[in-house]
Amino acid sequence: MRRAVCPGSFDPIHNGHLEVIARAANLFDEVVVAVSTNYAKKYRFSVEERIEMARRTLGAISGILVEPMGEGLLAEYCRQRGASAIVKGLRSSSDFDYELPMAIMNRQLSGVETVFLPAEAHYVHLSSTLVKEVHDLGGDVSEFVPRSVLARLDATTPRRGS
Repeated sequence: MRRAVCPGSFDPIHNGHLEVIARAANLFDEVVVAVSTNYAKKYRFSVEERIEMARRTLGAISGILVEPMGEGLLAEYCRQRGASAIVKGLRSSSDFDYELPMAIMNRQLSGVETVFLPAEAHYVHLSSTLVKEVHDLGGDVSEFVPRSVLARLDATTPRRGS
């Protein structure tokens, strides 16, 4: 079985993430969506909420498993999960510049390869941070996030400017 890991904080998961994960599911037998926590970041949603949103959104796609990544190195997580690849979406050359050293380190630590998938043109501007900011200021983000994520944003965020 060819297994890949698609790691991310997914705070919240948006349509750009979904597009990359769905394409990865066409390339691999199984894609583990590993919801990570970077303790240097401040999250809007708990890891449990982020996992639940991802599961709800990705449930219809065959071969997708959503789970917490836990603590430690991504390379070690991939080794433990028997993954042969890490899938990362790229929006721009700056994403590539950021991801390349990590890809090389992960390969040297565990032999796992990184597969870069370029984002679709209509999603290159999306980031979870931008989605939250636009939503919080009263902007319409309904075309950028799944309905369940929009409902969660609406329920948990006081909107300014609307």
